[in-house]
Amino acid sequence: MTVAALDVNSDFLLVKPGDIVVVEEDSLIAGSGKADWWLAHVIHVIGGARDPSASSLFQIACVDTGIIRTINADVVKRILIPKNLEL
Repeated sequence: MTVAALDVNSDFLLVKPGDIVVVEEDSLIAGSGKADWWLAHVIHVIGGARDPSASSLFQIACVDTGIIRTINADVVKRILIPKNLEL
């Protein structure tokens, strides 16, 4: 049996609607070198054109502001709270 290890940067492949994730994007200010991050609730997962089962875009709601955005899947850095985790 072969087990494939997922790269740390590929957490976005496991994201499902209902998960709470950490989103990190580069700062819009040129030369600042800082990244902006926040927590978001995943509302909808959009598959890619070539492989519909591979996550391409996420519709998310910011936990702090409630603003709904569509983001590229690769800016999701971690799954903080999976939907199936019972609290």
